[in-house]
Amino acid sequence: MLMICRMTWGLKAFPRVTAGKAPSPSPAASNMVSLSDFQRIGVGLVGFGLFFVLFGMLLYFDSVLLAFGNILFLSGLVFIIGFRRTFTFFFQRPKLKGTSFFLGGVLIVLLRWPLLGMLLEAYGFITLFRSFFPVAFGFLGSLVNIPVLSKLLQKVGDSGSVV
Repeated sequence: MLMICRMTWGLKAFPRVTAGKAPSPSPAASNMVSLSDFQRIGVGLVGFGLFFVLFGMLLYFDSVLLAFGNILFLSGLVFIIGFRRTFTFFFQRPKLKGTSFFLGGVLIVLLRWPLLGMLLEAYGFITLFRSFFPVAFGFLGSLVNIPVLSKLLQKVGDSGSVV
């Protein structure tokens, strides 16, 4: 017989483990997107990859940081959507031009030509994700409907003075 242990809080706020049924998920938790452990690792890898790429660009195109960021970004993408879907995304017939520029830029960065490599990567990235940009801009446009952000944007817009 399989017993599920859960933690409950005692009178003195110390956790105690009891045997019984697993707690039912809250209604708010059912609306959230569930990620597997591999996808969580992938999100972290993509985040660190973007951080290293941006940090490498801030440090005057440091080739080691850019190369490390590229490797982390690509490996994180594989962890998030899987190897087969990553391969089919990059090597679709209409996206071969963008893929060749993007992966060629990664290779050029790895060969320590960071400025040329990042230019090739940027062109490849724009070519690859061209169809995704309207969705992203639509999402950014919907952020204006959030009350706190709309007030903040109004204050920033009003404070601009022409000197």
